[in-house]
Order: sequence, then C-alpha cells, then structure tokens
Amino acid sequence: MESCIGGRYFNVAAFEDENMVGFYIGEKAGPDFTLMDICVMPSQQGKGIAKQLLAQFIEYGEQQNAENLFLEVRESNTRAIALYERAGFIEMSVRKNYYPSDNPAKNGFEDAILMGMALSLGFQ
Repeated sequence: MESCIGGRYFNVAAFEDENMVGFYIGEKAGPDFTLMDICVMPSQQGKGIAKQLLAQFIEYGEQQNAENLFLEVRESNTRAIALYERAGFIEMSVRKNYYPSDNPAKNGFEDAILMGMALSLGFQ
C-alpha cells in the first residue's frame, strides 16, 4: 500500500466526521489512468460512497486530460461491476484465473474483468 503513495499514484479519501470511510488509489500511466483500488468500510457500504469516489476519479481524469480510464474487477463482484457500468465503463477483456479464490468451483482462481472508459477521442 505504501508504494502506491506519491509519484505516478494519486488518491482520495472519504470521511464521515473525522473517520475515513472509504478511499481510492489511482495510477497515471502515460495518457491513461487506472483505478488501482476503491474501498468502502463494510458498515458504510450501500450509502453511495463508492459512487462518489468513482465520480471523483472520473472527474479528475477529465480535468487532467486523461485519454482513457481503466480498472479490473473480480468477476464475482457483481455490485462493483454494476457500479462501473452505470458510470460508463465497458467490459474490454477478461484475465483468466487472475485472482485467488476460495470458491471450490473455481479451482482456486477466478477471472478478472477488465473495464475501460474513453475520455478523449482526440476530435476537435
């Protein structure tokens, strides 16, 4: 986690009173941004915090003239996939057997869904 602070990484945290209830970590790679992680405390989930953090990530990408935004998500994380799709991300590819899994039906692994959003198509 410490290696994702500063340099090409950027982050935002959400607070309730003085308690951090969520955050995201993004990475700038050339003209593109990648959402490395987005987390919300379990007791705070379902309150729109992840939606607000994701909206801020997209807005920051637009402000910084990013061309594309990317992320990957476990195939079993249907709530996150729905959030990303509502925000405008589309499925681009699948990384087979990418994440470790305790699900016996998955033989110890599950796929990662790669998603992306084009921000700048370069039209004048």
